[in-house]
Amino acid sequence: MAEVHPEIEMKFSVEDGYELPAPTELAGPGTDGERLTWSEPTQHVLRASYFDTADVDLARHGLTLRRRVGGTDAGWHLKVPAAGSERSEVRLPPGRSGRVVPAALQRLVRVRTMGQPLVPVATITTHRAVRRLVDASNHPLLELADDRVVARRLLPLAGSAEAADEEVWREIEIEALDAGEELLTSVAAALRARTLTRAPYTSKLARVLQIDEDAEPAGGTTAKSASAQAGRSHVGLGYVCDQLEQLRAQDLRVRLDAPGSVHIMRVATRRLRSALTTFRSSFGSVDVGPLRDELKWLAGVLGAVRDAEVMHDRVLGVLRGEDTRAELSPVAAEVDAQLRSAHATAREAALHELDGERYDRLLDDLEAFVRDLPTTTRGNRSAGRVLQRGVAEEYARLRRLVKRAMAATEPEQRDELLHDARKAAKRTRYAAELATAVCGPDARAFAAAMESVQELLGQHQDSVVLRRRLRELAESTTDPNAAFAYGRLHALEEVRAHDIEARVPSVWAAAKKKRLRRWLR
Repeated sequence: MAEVHPEIEMKFSVEDGYELPAPTELAGPGTDGERLTWSEPTQHVLRASYFDTADVDLARHGLTLRRRVGGTDAGWHLKVPAAGSERSEVRLPPGRSGRVVPAALQRLVRVRTMGQPLVPVATITTHRAVRRLVDASNHPLLELADDRVVARRLLPLAGSAEAADEEVWREIEIEALDAGEELLTSVAAALRARTLTRAPYTSKLARVLQIDEDAEPAGGTTAKSASAQAGRSHVGLGYVCDQLEQLRAQDLRVRLDAPGSVHIMRVATRRLRSALTTFRSSFGSVDVGPLRDELKWLAGVLGAVRDAEVMHDRVLGVLRGEDTRAELSPVAAEVDAQLRSAHATAREAALHELDGERYDRLLDDLEAFVRDLPTTTRGNRSAGRVLQRGVAEEYARLRRLVKRAMAATEPEQRDELLHDARKAAKRTRYAAELATAVCGPDARAFAAAMESVQELLGQHQDSVVLRRRLRELAESTTDPNAAFAYGRLHALEEVRAHDIEARVPSVWAAAKKKRLRRWLR
């Protein structure tokens, strides 16, 4: 099994002859005045081989895949970017062979390699002197590494016929081990005060391969560059490319269980499906129906995990009240265990599908679609009018559903109609977001109004689903106290649903104002 380790680190450039300040000058006392001390330096020699596609697709998307020997963490490492200075590192044992990337890591990066072989692209040897900052109990908080690096690129860069000669440099790396980012920031500020500057690259490999980390990875057309005169196919393809890139970006984050990743990937999947519907007449002879069906399947797979997440957070939030730090009661602990188990089961099923042939075929089909898209004469016409018409049609369906829902008297019928209205609001919002690239601020404001309707109706649907699940849990438990708690939560959710329904007329009235729809004429 692969291990996943969070990483927060910073790198600084330093001249070869630079003398580092005494470690005691780089960190003061701990947050509570606790005495912090630095260990004596430890020497390591780290030898790493880096793997990527021939076009270094992993590195261009911030991913680093290597096999390293030496030091305290020898093995296969896959570094995955997160926010700011944070990264996740997936680790596997080094194994006997250093020539073939383990299947588990190949699976993790498949969404980027798309079946291309992973080959050695660079070798890097690092002579490292390490000091650790420890607290009074000798617990390590932070690590400072003084690295002297010898690197060689094994593949020629674009425009070059040969691999590179050896490159040598020195850098300082600081990494939080079991300390907050505040301590890391403090030591970084002390280094900057002594004339050191942040390294221009976040990884040694990016420097060797000369990757421009500020540039957007090459991904073809994007919707952001479209104008009001752009052809339908250009705008549609751009939006599809944007959402496909978002899906790819979240794939690995979902596998690593990153917060919010399932929701973001699911939304990208739905937006892809919406774009294929809106622009289906502009995509030549391509039958987008099968792609839409498979995207609906993927959204359902992710939806099961997302629903389990929402259920757990909502129920535990009510049981805990306002204090998220409160100790769980025995009843709440049982509920927590049941809902965590349900989430784990849904997640395991989703990962099984993401590792399956059906998902692989979908990725391949989407890649082929954006690469070899034939267009029609109609698809070369201005996109503005077709987008306006598409949004207007979706809005008309939404308006009819909201009217029927507000007139419904039977609770079950009203719940069903409000659920249908939520889906229609979502489709209308996505269509308006598609139009934003060519129709500007008016489309953006309309999309925001539709989002407010979708969010409110989404809260109502969450309550409907939660009440259904609470009834199931109450019927299956053998603990009378737990059954009582489920019943109490069910009653609270009924009140919440009624409150949401009471807000629907005012939110809908604000969203359907004529000034928000004038651009659709």
